[in-house]
Amino acid sequence: MKHVDVYRSEAPAWTLLREIKSLTTRPWTIMEICGGQTHAIVKSGLEDLLPKSISLVHGPGCPVCVTPVETLDKAMAIAALPGIIFTSFGDMLRVPGSSLDLLTVKSRGADVRFVYSPLDAVHVAQANPDREVVFFGVGFETTAPANAMAVVEARRLNLHNFSMLSSHVLVLPAIEAILGSPDNRVQGFLAAGHVCTIMGYEAYEPLAHKYRVPMIVTGFEPVDILQGIMMAVRQLETGRSDVENQYARAVRREGNRRAQKVMNDVFEVCDKAWRGLGMIPKSGLRLRHEVRSFDAEYRFGVERTEVRESPLCFAGDVLRGMKKPTECPSFGGECIPEHPLGAPMVSSEGSCAAYFRYRRIVPRGAA
Repeated sequence: MKHVDVYRSEAPAWTLLREIKSLTTRPWTIMEICGGQTHAIVKSGLEDLLPKSISLVHGPGCPVCVTPVETLDKAMAIAALPGIIFTSFGDMLRVPGSSLDLLTVKSRGADVRFVYSPLDAVHVAQANPDREVVFFGVGFETTAPANAMAVVEARRLNLHNFSMLSSHVLVLPAIEAILGSPDNRVQGFLAAGHVCTIMGYEAYEPLAHKYRVPMIVTGFEPVDILQGIMMAVRQLETGRSDVENQYARAVRREGNRRAQKVMNDVFEVCDKAWRGLGMIPKSGLRLRHEVRSFDAEYRFGVERTEVRESPLCFAGDVLRGMKKPTECPSFGGECIPEHPLGAPMVSSEGSCAAYFRYRRIVPRGAA
């Protein structure tokens, strides 16, 4: 048996569902932060198996989804410049900007390539010394250390033709923005296990106590998620608001100090606009002045532009947990994966993509 099979097994899942049902005496709304968790929830039909009084809402934990339209337009402007090789993870290529996406720019002659790691982009720069190579650095704290290492490696190799367009965001300020919103309805959080693998969860503790909201560091398999929900419900029912670690097999309270160091050596905290959420103070990462020569935005002088989302797209409400994807009138009609109006429909971690791919009708309360 594979190690992961234990966390996909039906027997412990049904045990946890029965435990959740026995604990629950009133309605509770719990948000899972990570898009990977959202896909696991929808794919496994967990929402339909939970008691009707437990409502799961889906948070902004999809870095592709929250990359602002302005940044995407900058990426396409850089990619269209002569002599540029623009590299990116594949799930960014079809995310719509204000009018185009990177695949469309590629079809018009730009040299846009998808890579599997940021170091692949460094190798492309090594192999093409006469071309400018730009890597689209997107992600939460999970990918930031690896993206930072690409800059460290390019600096070590003295590569003058490599740069990064940074669109890194931080989870904790987004959680606080949701909790501080006057229309917030989230009463408990399932924190993203992979982010906490890097950052730990010490910083979550003051936030949990300030807003009186339990936060459970949770993994990504169905049994992980059900155990995280059970731990959250147990706290909610007893009036506690602590941080607990369900994902103990991967997460330590202090996180990964070495990964944190390389990230902090290359990036510094900045204010950041989130797609659908607006500007959140101290919620982003930008390249430090010491490595500014590797900053594509600085190198190519792309201008700041003001752009608007499609009025037909409800991505902001979905990302804040105010609406389910199926409550958007464009879902499955004007907005489908082949022709997305917003990033959550095309990203591999987007909640709209999860609902489109896995949605099903199962009687709720079967547990």
